[in-house]
Amino acid sequence: MTLRLLSGGALVLLLSVAVFAQANERVLYVSAWDQKTRAPITGLGVDAFSVQEDGTRREVLRVTPASSPMPIAILVDNSQAARNHITEIRRALTSFVRAVDNLGPISIIGIADRPTILTDYSTDLKQIDAGIGKVFAMPGSGATLLDAIVEVSKGLARREEDRVAMVMLTTENVEFSTRHYQDVLEELRKGGAQMHAVILNTPAGTSLSDEARNRASVLDRGPRESGGTRTDVLASQAFQTKMLELAAILKSQHRVIYARPQQLIPPQKIEVESTKPGVEVSGAPARGQAVR
Repeated sequence: MTLRLLSGGALVLLLSVAVFAQANERVLYVSAWDQKTRAPITGLGVDAFSVQEDGTRREVLRVTPASSPMPIAILVDNSQAARNHITEIRRALTSFVRAVDNLGPISIIGIADRPTILTDYSTDLKQIDAGIGKVFAMPGSGATLLDAIVEVSKGLARREEDRVAMVMLTTENVEFSTRHYQDVLEELRKGGAQMHAVILNTPAGTSLSDEARNRASVLDRGPRESGGTRTDVLASQAFQTKMLELAAILKSQHRVIYARPQQLIPPQKIEVESTKPGVEVSGAPARGQAVR
C-alpha cells in the first residue's frame, strides 16, 4: 500500500477501517467438569472451548489456569424451614470453606427475616468458623433470599477483583422478599458474580404464590445466565458432598482468552460451550476485562 497516492479523506477512512478490524482480547472464567462424575477437569486447551457472542463464533486464543483471587459470598438458609437441617448445613459450610482455602475472602450471609452478615469477607478460618457457628434456625422466620441476592450483588459490584462468586445453600421454603425476578437478575448481572446454588427440594417449592414464582425464576435463570451452576438434592445429608464438588469446580477454573472485533455495541449474549464429549462447562466474562 502506498499512502502518498491516497487523498487525506481516503487515508482517514482507511485507517478507521483498519482500527475497527483489529480484535480486542476478552477474558472468560470457565469451569469444566465430567458429566457423569462431576469431577473437575483441568488442563484444557484452546480446542476444548467454543465461544459465541450473539450467535457469532469467536476465536479462542489462549487458555491458562485461573489464578486471580475469587471472593465468595455464601448465602445460607437459617430460616425456620431449615431447622431440621442446620447440622448438615454447618457441616457442609465447614467442609466447603476449607476446600476453597486460599481462593479468596469468604463472607457468610444469613437470609432469615432479612439479609444479615454473619461473617464479613475474610481469609481467616477462625473468623469464618465463627460465622458458621452463628448459623441456627430463627424461630418464626421466613427467607429473604431475593433481598440477599440484591444486597450482596451491590456489594460485590464495588469490589475490584476480576472474578467473584455467589454461593447459595438453601432449602426451598416460603420467600418473604417481594422483589420481581427481573430486578434481581439485573442486580446479579451488574454485580458480575457467578451464581452457584445448592438447593434442598421440599414441598414449599411447589407454591404458586408470586413470591415463590419470582424465587423459582431466579434460582433457575440466575445460575445459567451468570455462568454458574445449580444442584438439587433430596436430602440435606447430601449438602456436604455437593458443596465439596462445587469447591473443586471453583478451584479448577480456566482463564479463556478470545478475540472480539472492535465494535460500537457490546454483545447481548456471550456463550461458552465444551467441544469435548462428556465435558460440561460454565463460565462468565471477567469483570473489568483487563488482560493481565
